[in-house]
Amino acid sequence: MRIKTIQDLLPFVEKPSRYLGTEINSIKKDYSHVKLSIALAFPDLYDIGTSHFGLQILYHILNSYQEIAAERVFAPGQDMEAHLRKYAIQLSTLETNRPLSRFDIIGFSLLYELNFTNILTILDLAGIPFLASQRDGSHPLIIAGGPCACNPEPLADIFDAMVIGDGETVITEICNRWLEWKESNNNDRQQLLKDLSGIKGVYVPCFFKPSYDVSGFQNLIPLLPGYEKIERAVVSNLELNHFPETPVIPFGRPVHDRLRLELARGCSRGCRFCQAGIIYRPVRERRMEDILALAKKSLLATGYEDLSLLSLSTGDYGCLPSLMEVLMEKYESQHVAISLPSLRADTLTKKLMGLVKRVRKTGFTIAPEAASQRLRNVINKNITDDEIFSTVLNAFNLGWTVIKLYFMIGLPSEKQDDIEAIIALVKDLSKTEKKGKRKKNINVSVSTFIPKPHTPFQWEPQVSLAESTDKILFLKDRLKGPGINFKWQNPKASFLEGIWARGDRRLCNLLVSAYTKGCRFDGWSDMFKFDLWEEALNETGVDAEFFTTRERANTEVLPWDHIETGVLKKHLIQELERSRSAEAAPGCRVNDCGNCGVCDFKTIAPRIYDINSTRHNVLEKPEENKEIASKKYIFVFSKTGSAKYFGHLELVSIFLRAFRRIGIKMKHSMGFHPKPKISFQRPLPVGMESLEESFYLTVLGETDTDGIISKLNQQLPEGLSVLTCRPAGKKKPAKEVETEAFLLTVGENSFSDEKLNNFLESKDVSITLVNKKGRKKIVNLKKAVLEIEKLSQNRLKMILRQEQGKSVQPLVVVKEIFSFQKERLKMIGILKLPTDKYNGIM
Repeated sequence: MRIKTIQDLLPFVEKPSRYLGTEINSIKKDYSHVKLSIALAFPDLYDIGTSHFGLQILYHILNSYQEIAAERVFAPGQDMEAHLRKYAIQLSTLETNRPLSRFDIIGFSLLYELNFTNILTILDLAGIPFLASQRDGSHPLIIAGGPCACNPEPLADIFDAMVIGDGETVITEICNRWLEWKESNNNDRQQLLKDLSGIKGVYVPCFFKPSYDVSGFQNLIPLLPGYEKIERAVVSNLELNHFPETPVIPFGRPVHDRLRLELARGCSRGCRFCQAGIIYRPVRERRMEDILALAKKSLLATGYEDLSLLSLSTGDYGCLPSLMEVLMEKYESQHVAISLPSLRADTLTKKLMGLVKRVRKTGFTIAPEAASQRLRNVINKNITDDEIFSTVLNAFNLGWTVIKLYFMIGLPSEKQDDIEAIIALVKDLSKTEKKGKRKKNINVSVSTFIPKPHTPFQWEPQVSLAESTDKILFLKDRLKGPGINFKWQNPKASFLEGIWARGDRRLCNLLVSAYTKGCRFDGWSDMFKFDLWEEALNETGVDAEFFTTRERANTEVLPWDHIETGVLKKHLIQELERSRSAEAAPGCRVNDCGNCGVCDFKTIAPRIYDINSTRHNVLEKPEENKEIASKKYIFVFSKTGSAKYFGHLELVSIFLRAFRRIGIKMKHSMGFHPKPKISFQRPLPVGMESLEESFYLTVLGETDTDGIISKLNQQLPEGLSVLTCRPAGKKKPAKEVETEAFLLTVGENSFSDEKLNNFLESKDVSITLVNKKGRKKIVNLKKAVLEIEKLSQNRLKMILRQEQGKSVQPLVVVKEIFSFQKERLKMIGILKLPTDKYNGIM
């Protein structure tokens, strides 16, 4: 087997479906009609990045243009990275396996500082130099955007251009400028960068030269006349045409495996620690009727059974109670659950919780951030103990059994009393009486406060690594007891994040050094290597405390001073002074304008809706659902080609969502978490193909068995095909001996006649197998293998006994008979055959 592409590597890596690119709603374009190709790069695993809302929006916008092709690429897992290097294969995109170096533009999403080493992984595996100064016209244009771009300096030497603010209109303008530049036959890359600098929200780092004074402060010298400040791009109205109505439906189990609808962008609360609350101002809500229309289209296009309503503060959305009522009326009968991931204790009413639990109880999280009222006033988290207690009590009494609480340690002016208040609050909440017999659990999560750019706390010191470690250990030792679970973010990871959050261009060398030493996926606790970061810090001479724990005057020149979010520095200083007096400040949603400076009240202003601004007809209830008789059907399908890389749970999800997309109403189980009544035969191992598998599904009402096959096959990814559908009769009595037939193929002359004959002539070939739980069983292969025959030097067929405690997998047989090693076993193709037809296979 010759390995040339990523697809050839799939048998050797975990979760191979990450790299398939055959998802429903993914877009593959004919490059003969494409003038501009863009790779949207997310510097984390597919499981994390594939459901990122910003990536979905850009993918939708770019692919809406016929002459533009946008494809996706994610940081490969470490096993895949090793194989790519071993076989000198360049990293490629999912949709067409096109090498990254062949794209015109590569755009990175910058969401988290501890993903920065993965940016270098992607560039390195694409054969693209890290530094912009080392690249020329033969390389793609490397750009980036996202919240981390609001302090672009630590990565400024890497990117040709960076987007500051909302990307919907900026990305289109970047594409237009690139197309104009290309059509002009001007190969001067510097001219392209000058053209891009004229777009509001685009920062071109090479047009600013850094200098450092005796105190170590970075000053940027503008090199392009008139290009001294970069104003944040703001989408004044969340237009419908920017919304991805048909998002890609990921394989596997992504971290956000649900339909996500953005209710609003921005937050008016003014929490002083919150960077998102500043860089996404002002609040811009969608109309309720627009959200309902999007929900209808997107649920139909995806088949999702969970809907999440997104916002920085979802509970503030003016139409939320009415919206929830309408959504539940429309979708409760379809068993679509609604989750509200960002709610404050003061907005989470008993009525709202009752609506959420009507289908099934989704996650429930409260983020007090601080446990004492004084410290909540300091950070401007305007909730009270009474509101927290009331919300938790209502949740427990409405049937929730797990409540999540989030706190930060190391907040400005924090005292020991504030730390002890966390312990007191959690223990008091754990004593809350609840209805019912089910035990209640409180999951407490604690992280270290990290001062972020463009916030009132950007001048505050971050607590030292030693201090944050002591405080977390103090809490860990005391937050124990029945029903209390304590988790924390590694203080070393928070310390490193703090360096990058307020860093300058000197950090680029640190990044390259850490990457070269082997740092990857630093945000993952099992892959974080702080010792290597310490080595890199020492070797590059970066003073970590300079960027984290030192005091800052509000007159200090900051690395991000040339980035204008719209919020005035004098407003941030005013809020900083208020915090030092523990003075809370009201938000501008229901109070007077706080004069932060972001709104011009012409094109940029808050867009807030309430139920009075919504058309009445969206509130009309649908007809009541009548009781419908159910019927069980059996579906027979094949699973071949790339579909062999789907795991069993993955396969179940693929089919259930396909049924939803074609409008099949499925019967659900009863209880706390209703699920469709579907059952598969014995799951296939990942990597095995089959010509004939089956499952049972109970549907409501009669079904056209012929029509459903055609519709269903149009909604399935490559390699899955439904062959037959019929009403399920009574189950046939089990055979005395159940058997399964397999055809095995390997790409070289591998099946030794001598070894096969030795097995056939043996009377007893007993082996010991160990399951995942460590339990051992002895199996005699002479009884487990009913028939085995060599068809050619590289093809083998076998019939195996399938009996509880006595069955084995085909690869176990091959390993024992032919002494194959682990890597060689993975190269074997296995096709499961219909037992009554296998004799026809030659």
